[in-house]
This record gives sequence, C-alpha cells and structure tokens, in this order.
Amino acid sequence: MNDGTRIRRGVITRNAVGPTAAEAFVMIAIATILLTRLYLRLTGYPQVGGGDLHIAHALWGGALMMLALVTGWMVLGSGARTVAVVMGGIGFGLFLDEVGKFVTKDNDYFYGPAAEIMYILVCLILAGARIVRTIRPLDARECLASAAAIATDGVARGLPDHRREIGLRLVEHARARGAVSDDVDHVRALLLSAEHTADRGYRLRRWAGRLIPKLFRSPKWVPWVGWLLVGGAVFGLFFHTVGIALGGYFFSDAHITVHLAGKTPATIMLLTGAVLTLLMALPAMVALPRTDKVWPLRLLRNSALVFTFLSALVHFATEGFAALITLSIGLFGLAILSYQVDVAAGEAAPTPPKGSAG
Repeated sequence: MNDGTRIRRGVITRNAVGPTAAEAFVMIAIATILLTRLYLRLTGYPQVGGGDLHIAHALWGGALMMLALVTGWMVLGSGARTVAVVMGGIGFGLFLDEVGKFVTKDNDYFYGPAAEIMYILVCLILAGARIVRTIRPLDARECLASAAAIATDGVARGLPDHRREIGLRLVEHARARGAVSDDVDHVRALLLSAEHTADRGYRLRRWAGRLIPKLFRSPKWVPWVGWLLVGGAVFGLFFHTVGIALGGYFFSDAHITVHLAGKTPATIMLLTGAVLTLLMALPAMVALPRTDKVWPLRLLRNSALVFTFLSALVHFATEGFAALITLSIGLFGLAILSYQVDVAAGEAAPTPPKGSAG
C-alpha cells in the first residue's frame, strides 16, 4: 500500500480485538441464563410485582442492553466498552432466558423448544464472530485502524502498558503489510505519547491467573484436553446416531438401564454439536505437533467453546442441573486452552522496536 496507490476498502473494517468482545458477550449471556434458571429454581420462581403486574426479567435485560448501547455511543475508552460488553451480555441473557414466553400464545416460560432457539442464536453469534475473524487475515488498514482506536483511548483516558503494547504490535503488523510509513509513524507517536494509566481489570485478571497452580499452566495439558474433546465428540456422534437410528430404544434389568431418546430436537442438537466439535478438534490435534503456528490452538479453543456452552444449554434444558457437570468440565478445558492460546499468540506476535514503549 504505497502513497500513490488507491486503497481498496472492504465492506467493513474489522477491529482486531472485536471478536474477543463478541465471545465474551456470548459467554456472559449463557452464564446469565444458567445462573438465572438456578436462582429461579432454588427460590421457587418468584414474581416481581403484585396483583395483575408481573415485571419479567426480560424487561431488565432490555434495559441493560439499552444502557450498553448508550454507553458505547456516548463514552470513549476501553473501560466503557468493557462495561458495555458486560451489561449487554447480562441483558441479552436475561432477555433470551424468557424467549419461550415470546413465541407461545400462553407465555410458556418452560416451552421445550426454547432451548433450541437459544442454541441457534448462540451458534449464529459465535459462528459470525469466527467468520469475521478468520475469513482473511487483517490487512494493513485494519491493523492500523485498530491501533489508532487504541491510541484514541490513550488520548481520552491514558493507556496501561499492556494496551500500549497491543497497539504497538498492531502498528508493526501494519508496517509489515505495507501501510503508509507516515501514517504508521503518526499512530505510533500517539501510542507512545499517551499518558500511562493503571488497569485494575487487567491486574485482577493477572492476579487470578497467578492463582492457577503451575501444574495446570503446563502445555502438557493441551494434548490431553484435545484428545478428550475428540473422544467425547466421537462418543457423542456414535451414541446419538444410534439413538436416532433405533428410535427411542429402552432396555432395563436389575443392573443396567439404557434409554436412547430417539429423534428429538435435543438429540439432533447434541449430534450437531458433536459433529462441529469433531470437525474442529480432530484437524487441530493432527496439526498441533506439526506446526508452531497458533491456529491449531485457536481451533481447539473453538471446539471447547462449542462443547462447553452449546452442549450445556441443551443439557440444562433436558436434564436440569446435571448440565452443571458438563459445564464445569468444559470450562476447565476452555481455561487451559485459552491460557495456552494467549501464551502462543504473545510469542508469535511481532516485537516492537526496542525502546518503543518508553
């Protein structure tokens, strides 16, 4: 991209850190659904209001999503965006939890296919975030624009060291991909001149990370988690395929009971989840020992996301709180993979020139 060359602009300009925020939004929304249903179950499904009034928690969800939008429109800075993601995720979870009331004539909160509607919406958001991120690498313009957005935060509120480092790495990506030198230097100067500020949220995340025993931070966990995902997907694929084929098989004796649900919406969704997990986890595990690139780890983390959150939603709708077991196992694997992705991405990123942060 030279000074005299016409820049070809795509339909959208992607934010380098945008997909992470989208994934956090979805995770918060799903966690909100699970916690809301747990709370309502434990408290006997209380109603807010009196007489003929019932203030559904979907209204609180709508209010939080409105506040998230207004915050994003009116306030600059990464802290405001974080608050918007959290409020939006909680609000969307509260709204989505009552989707059964919106699609039934009798406002049935326990409407069975509500879990399938949640499943489809979550799939669309996660798949959309993945497609936007992976459809092609960020070009020079997108890297520079993302760095400039971080520099804007620096002008508005100052920059903590780790945000400045992310911006400088994006600047080096843009330079390596042919961005105009003057533009790169301007953005880099803004990043370097931004006032230093503390980031309590980042310090809290670092502190929480140090609480993780060193044993669980070892890369040796990755093959174990990866092959467990593959094995679980193969088992689920076989089990649910047999269940659909046999159509509601039931066997019971004094020692064992086997019940295959047959072709139900829940079975089809779990079968789909197993297929998606296998399609991502198996190629990642085959490629992992053959390359030093980050994409196999990212693919494994995506498969863990599918297993953890999509399967948990279905299990929660069909099996009640037994789904918390699946959720806990999935979160453990997801945490391990996310940590290793962050480590590998940091090692693979281009290093800014010495003295760039000071």
